[in-house]
Amino acid sequence: MSKTLSNQMVEWNAINWRKLERNVYKLQKRIFQASLRGDTKVVRRLQKTLMRSWSAKALSVRKVTQDNQGKKTAGVDGIKSLTPKARLTLVLSLNINQKVNATRRVWIPKSNGDKRPLGIPTMHDRATQALAKLALEPEWEAKFEPNSYGFRPGRSAHDAIEAIFNSIRLKEKYILDADISKCFDKINHKELLKKINTFPTMHRLIKAWLESGVMDDGQFFETNEGTPQGGVISPLLANIALHGLEQIAVDFADSLKGDKKKNRCSISLIRYADDFVILANEKVQIAEMKFDVSRWLAKMGLELSPSKTRIGHTLLNPIIPEKESDDYKDSGFDFLGFNVRQYKVDDHHSGKATNGKLLGFKTLIKPSKKAIKKHYDAIAEIIDAHKSAPQAALIAKLNPIIRGWVNYYSTVVSKETFSTLEHLVYQKLSRWAKRRHPGKSMGWITNKYWHTVGGNNWVFSVTKDGKITETLVNYASKPIVRHIKVKGTASPFDGNLKYWSSRRGKHPLVPARVATLLKKQQGKCAHCGLYFREDDLIEVDHIIPKSKGGRDIYGNLQALHRQCHDSKTANDNSEERDALSTW
Repeated sequence: MSKTLSNQMVEWNAINWRKLERNVYKLQKRIFQASLRGDTKVVRRLQKTLMRSWSAKALSVRKVTQDNQGKKTAGVDGIKSLTPKARLTLVLSLNINQKVNATRRVWIPKSNGDKRPLGIPTMHDRATQALAKLALEPEWEAKFEPNSYGFRPGRSAHDAIEAIFNSIRLKEKYILDADISKCFDKINHKELLKKINTFPTMHRLIKAWLESGVMDDGQFFETNEGTPQGGVISPLLANIALHGLEQIAVDFADSLKGDKKKNRCSISLIRYADDFVILANEKVQIAEMKFDVSRWLAKMGLELSPSKTRIGHTLLNPIIPEKESDDYKDSGFDFLGFNVRQYKVDDHHSGKATNGKLLGFKTLIKPSKKAIKKHYDAIAEIIDAHKSAPQAALIAKLNPIIRGWVNYYSTVVSKETFSTLEHLVYQKLSRWAKRRHPGKSMGWITNKYWHTVGGNNWVFSVTKDGKITETLVNYASKPIVRHIKVKGTASPFDGNLKYWSSRRGKHPLVPARVATLLKKQQGKCAHCGLYFREDDLIEVDHIIPKSKGGRDIYGNLQALHRQCHDSKTANDNSEERDALSTW
């Protein structure tokens, strides 16, 4: 590495990122509070201040060039990565009045065989969108409805599933399982901009992004509707477009006769991005709300997908009488990869009402059959593609897929599914092993590839010098822990950092080692002492580096912000260089 490039990296890495984040968060918190009390004048003033600040610009550039997983994808300008010097130059050149470039369209396959278009903005446009999002998001987080969960900080699919469970656990209900057809591609620009109702400069900027057009295989196409999937700000714009859907259910409940509070509790609309479900006591209520929703969506240029929208029931098929359908195979619904369904059971297994009365059914949420098949097919494909690869390489490919899947489904009734998948994967691996050694007995093959680990005699693992070096993740060993739903309208911008840090440590998708360290450190970074925020990147650091003899044990581990980790590592290396020069 040249001396100049090294100096540039030092200059970029020497930025006090925690100070910058504090500056931006303070402004975001004030924007959130002003929006909460309806003070539009203060919101606009603070948003302009934030977008002019060097701190926000630097964080936006870091977001799209270092933190974002899609940072290596190029826009129409062909730039897919930036040097430290180029990042600093981009920070200084960020100007919300600059001309917007067209997005580059790429097509990615969907699970049903279709293709989904992604719009990839240029690096400059991505950074500007990240900057605008920093200003807009806290304003809208104060407005968004409590049962909206997709693409929002501090909210996840698990919160949506828990909200559904809470809505039906005491009573069977009719459902509208709905999907909006091509939501991102069909949003009406004029209605969206009217809804955002922001200050003129931001209005012009968002309008320019929406109407920038796309380049597809060298050909330019105008964009008169929709917001391109792939843009940094697109998910936020989609959420703004769909904001108000839940109010339809609230207004409908208020129009019913009887106790208003009970009516509101009986009807729920739970949304995750463009997928949502409506739950109600009566089928006629679902039908009426479907009409209301369709009429509301039409104003935004949207419509329900006929093939993916259906009226059903959580306990039994509402079309087939109970006496004619013993297995109720069409009851329940799939949502976000989970299957939600209620089962008729005897008194011994029945759920109970708050007063202890037996309900006669049990509400169970499991991985959906479609999700199970998709996961197993992915595992089988990896195994088939590694017929001649070393066992350690195969395990390295399989473990992230298995670990991520079991973590995602570890909050619902998944033990039986995990056990079934464990058996299926074992059978697939047995065939993999037999193909490699056609002349060997099954006993010899088993002794070579499966070993005893922690009391389990059938672990697909690698040994070296009599020691286990690599093991395949065991589905069945993952404990099932119920997810706690996020509080109503709580937001990471509300200032309750202790609450959000605690949730981060308990989230099912946070690795166990990170969760353990977060609990030990009481939710704070061991380097800077600040609470981890919901969207912070957390890395595990060896207090004494392994290069200096540090061990890979909890006593020598600490959870740090990514930028704190970079700073600490740079300091470790500098100390090592000083020691070498002294010697």
